[in-house]
Amino acid sequence: MADLVTTPNIAGADDFYADLIAAHQGLTKAESDALNARLILILANHIGDRTALAQAIVAAKNAGRS
Repeated sequence: MADLVTTPNIAGADDFYADLIAAHQGLTKAESDALNARLILILANHIGDRTALAQAIVAAKNAGRS
């Protein structure tokens, strides 16, 4: 698989973001964290490429640093 795409690549990105936020409405912090974990695992399974997933982990860790 090619390198991880980190530039905007989602059609209707604002709509996706709204859907994601709506999925968390009314959840406790623990429930929200569990939803995020399930979503990550479902999407990781869909991607299925360990190299791309490893790149995504690094990108996410680096994005959280100031």
